[in-house]
Amino acid sequence: MTTPIFTFTFLPLFLLFSSTFTPITANNVISEICKKCAQEEYTSMSYKFCVTSLQADPNSQGADLRQLGLISMKLVKNNVTNTRRFIKNLLKNEELDKFVRMCLDDCLDLYTDAITSIKQAVKDYKMKDNRHANLAVSSVAGAATTCEDGFEETPGLVSPLTKRNNEMSQLCDIALMIITMVSSSFY
Repeated sequence: MTTPIFTFTFLPLFLLFSSTFTPITANNVISEICKKCAQEEYTSMSYKFCVTSLQADPNSQGADLRQLGLISMKLVKNNVTNTRRFIKNLLKNEELDKFVRMCLDDCLDLYTDAITSIKQAVKDYKMKDNRHANLAVSSVAGAATTCEDGFEETPGLVSPLTKRNNEMSQLCDIALMIITMVSSSFY
């Protein structure tokens, strides 16, 4: 049986801590990740894009930081796969400018390699080899940048992949931020 002194001493402390404690929910974790992404100097990340992207996966509800890392890499993989398919469809157009075709061929190669890289990133991440997961995701981000840069070599040429490449870069930034947070035991 507890004594009245014990009850009167610890009850107020318990009430104080329990009333100020905010449980970490998936939405809180997503919000923290996206705030950090949007604040980074090296990224042009939109907070809204980040939140919307992560919450688009139904598994994000109730997910912890580590699980959100896998979800973010799944988003990257889906984007890589869809962009590669989109490039293949563009290449079916026989009236493409020669330089545009060359750029698209290069992008197709880059995105084909990116599929292998993101699959490796997922394997590394699952094995808690965050350093190699980071390198693999960085490689995917580099593919999107290199693809876009190819179109910029000719003044006035408009890339048909700008939106997709920008989304890829942002999705990779989300995955990289989560890997960094997991590595530093942020949560």
